[in-house]
Amino acid sequence: MFPNAKGSELMSILATVDPVSQAVGTVTTGWISVANFHALMAILETGALGVAGTVDAKLQQALDAAGTGVKDITGRAIVQFTQVGGGSAKQALLNLKPEDLDIANGYGFVRLSITVGVAASVVAAQIIGLNPRYADADAFNQAAVTQIIY
Repeated sequence: MFPNAKGSELMSILATVDPVSQAVGTVTTGWISVANFHALMAILETGALGVAGTVDAKLQQALDAAGTGVKDITGRAIVQFTQVGGGSAKQALLNLKPEDLDIANGYGFVRLSITVGVAASVVAAQIIGLNPRYADADAFNQAAVTQIIY
């Protein structure tokens, strides 16, 4: 589509769950506005899942950056990864377009929610903004992105 564009001009890292041995429970990214991109993608990565461990992930939507009115986005949840079923060292991609949200009722923010069950398991995740609407995507990277090599 844009053969001369650098990847960092077309996509940015908006939010992360940094690699961690996550205890049983739920961890989420921060809330992200969908206004600046034509599409978003959440990437979930698992490392070693604990004995009989499970990992679930889903995208959620809200009215604002504080999470007001949080609710799940229909059809944007993975099939559970399980340690017994070979879910260690796997990835899942969750695609999203702004129009997938309940925009008629004012929803315009998203986050990724990851739930670890039964035993601590290694997880990591990113939400990537794709095809920015108004500027190069690298203008929207989260603060933890400290290097872009051209």
